[in-house]
Amino acid sequence: MSVRCLVTGASGHLGSFLTRRLVEGGADVSVMVRPESDLWRLEGVLGDVEVIRADLSDVAAAGDALAAAAPEVVFHLAWFGVTKEHRNDPQQVTRNVTGSLQLFEAARRAGCRCWVGVGSQAEYGPHHAGALTEELPTRPVTTYGVSKLCVGLLTGELCELAGVRHVWFRLLATYGPKDDERHVIPAVIRQLLAGGRPSLTPGEQRWDYLYVEDAAEAISRAAADETVRGVFNLGSGEAHTVRGIIERVRDLIDPSLPLGFGEVPYRPDQTMHLQADITKLREATGWAPRTALADGLRQTVEWYRGNGGTSR
Repeated sequence: MSVRCLVTGASGHLGSFLTRRLVEGGADVSVMVRPESDLWRLEGVLGDVEVIRADLSDVAAAGDALAAAAPEVVFHLAWFGVTKEHRNDPQQVTRNVTGSLQLFEAARRAGCRCWVGVGSQAEYGPHHAGALTEELPTRPVTTYGVSKLCVGLLTGELCELAGVRHVWFRLLATYGPKDDERHVIPAVIRQLLAGGRPSLTPGEQRWDYLYVEDAAEAISRAAADETVRGVFNLGSGEAHTVRGIIERVRDLIDPSLPLGFGEVPYRPDQTMHLQADITKLREATGWAPRTALADGLRQTVEWYRGNGGTSR
């Protein structure tokens, strides 16, 4: 018998790839998306999922649908305000924290046996030296980071009380086809495909990017293994300079195109080194990233080129 799963945030980048992976693996999948969400990323699997339209600010409106879905495993990826302009929005608490706890309670009543949440490296705060390990103290400096940390801790305690397995990922950054065009990699790809000259920081930051399909595999594998529980960092485990990543993208499109490095100053709070130590996740699940950065960037550029330089 197939496992009944619920994916929140399924219309987003990572959520859509996770949903597709679960469907292809034979799971019985329901997705919870905002009433206004465009489901274009789910084209091809929409006929195989049950769509529940509800916002985290009004989980009660989806009560009957969640009870009917009766998910055994919940993958919670939905979140309001993931872009930098909303990082200190009060709705991080009123919508995200409160809504996530209401969702957990509805899922618990419906028979949830495993809760898998996707948090953020922002839970650690501004650690500047070395790779992030799960043993580091959590010192978030934005309402976004604090809210993610709160949801992870609170759902962990509630799962312990309810006998529900709890898995919490602290995600760094994903990239790949169908990405949010506000992110640097797709934004640069779009500009270069149009023959433009992107304005950029000097690009000395060293960041950890994980190909989206690899991230979806890690999350689904952890959920499938009954022995896996706890907090795990999710990234590639490698850090590359932003300059090097952008130059690779440019060379895939047209090596002659100019790049405006240094035209944008670093932010006062600029993170210069962001890298995950994925030892704990690798040892618990046997998972390791499959897609090298060069291959992932090539596949991403090819997807945008084949879609007219846009995410649609």
